Amino acid sequence: MQKLTQVTLIAAALLAGTEGHAQQATSQRPAPPAYGAPISLDQAKAAAAAAAAEAEKNRWNLTIAVVGPYGNLVYFQKADLAPNASIDIAIDKARTSALFRRPSQVFMDRLAKGDTYVMALRGAVPSAGGVPIIVDGKLIGAIGSSGAAALQDHEASSAGAAAVK
Repeated sequence: MQKLTQVTLIAAALLAGTEGHAQQATSQRPAPPAYGAPISLDQAKAAAAAAAAEAEKNRWNLTIAVVGPYGNLVYFQKADLAPNASIDIAIDKARTSALFRRPSQVFMDRLAKGDTYVMALRGAVPSAGGVPIIVDGKLIGAIGSSGAAALQDHEASSAGAAAVK
């Protein structure tokens, strides 16, 4: 009986610690940006050009997709040597960032920490490379890259998102 009480107390302490950590993490997380007017074609082209320049500088063969705030495709380009599988992946990464208003890398990191619920989120791609495009504090779209390692895709997309004013 004493062992059962000790196990119960330990479990209660662990659970309380977990709840406190979850509440702390939630309260520290900044609110996602509000949605703004949809990205223009010129802005989408500028984002893709900056991402492509980063990819070329590093000799990465990428596909690059830019979507509006609803996840609809606005602009797309594919390097000649980029894998064909990366076409849909780039679009899905961009769509993830637009719909969830955060980089797709967030889902990759959560999954790596064991938060398997990420796999149940419809439309969430747990792979780095999707980055929201924020102008004047509002999300106007997102960019996704695919074809290199996930963190390299993220680097190219980040360069693209930063180019939009």
